[in-house]
Amino acid sequence: MSVVLKKSTSNGNEELSTSEEKQEKINEVRRLLGTLPAKLSIFCSDASISRYLRARNWNTKKATKMLKETLKWRSEYKPEEIRWEEVAHEAETGKIYRSNYVDKYGRNVLVMRPGCQNTKSTKGQIRYLVYCMENAILNLPPEQEQMVWLIDYLGFKMSNISVKVAVETAHVLQAHYPERLGLAILYNPPKFFESFYTVVKAFLEPKTARKVKFVYSDDLNTKKIMEDLFDMDKLEVAFGGNNQMGFNIDEYAERMREDDKRMPTFWTRENSLVNPQPSLANATPCAPVDVESDSDDSRQKNSFSQGVDSGECMPDDSSVAVNGSSSGA
Repeated sequence: MSVVLKKSTSNGNEELSTSEEKQEKINEVRRLLGTLPAKLSIFCSDASISRYLRARNWNTKKATKMLKETLKWRSEYKPEEIRWEEVAHEAETGKIYRSNYVDKYGRNVLVMRPGCQNTKSTKGQIRYLVYCMENAILNLPPEQEQMVWLIDYLGFKMSNISVKVAVETAHVLQAHYPERLGLAILYNPPKFFESFYTVVKAFLEPKTARKVKFVYSDDLNTKKIMEDLFDMDKLEVAFGGNNQMGFNIDEYAERMREDDKRMPTFWTRENSLVNPQPSLANATPCAPVDVESDSDDSRQKNSFSQGVDSGECMPDDSSVAVNGSSSGA
């Protein structure tokens, strides 16, 4: 099959020029996948295949291999079957939770507070993160498939750092949740974290690393950055907003139990065929992102530019900053 490719002027990645060409690639991956068990085929909607193709620069063989590995992982790990009662103990301190607001682009917001780590089990921490990702996907608004991570480093200490958890987090999210991350804001990370992030960044794909933004409350540009992304009346005080409401485990548990009831019907054959998430022939709304520099040691260089680069608003869900687990990354 011959499909004309063009080079993106923004990041050098291959892009397809028409929706028809994209659909041809999607169909080709579906053919390469072959016949799948009904339970796995529901994870292979056009939108889902498109995310894997974008993650692999529209290379059908690489995208197919990546998707096959995810299908194997899902059949064994069964992330859609994780329920609140199984992971509730990980959530007690509010180290990761889905906020009750979205950003101005309709993206769900996962708040992460690695300084509130309350367990030592790597397996348990990763499982809770996966549960949070599945829950965020369940609650994505129509025509939106990405999310924002807000990572608050208040109370973060050296003891919260774990390279092992960070690397495993990066693997799970980059391998099995491609193109799900829109932006990760690292809010007031301590100076020592920058050195740790330099190590972790080596495990991130370049496109993922560009989604990670360091933001400091004493930076004059911070207020403008957050105002561009959020309704300040809904944004929590911890991130410079006006919302005084904090995390309440009892209220959050009730929300999660209600979501658990919806999860079985979300992953059905009918729902995958009428996928509420966008066909990736269309562009996904994105926020302003600085594509000039990924420097970790310059606050100004990590601020957002006022321009928008379409290549940078297509995330790859990779694990970028902090998963709320002991890694802080």
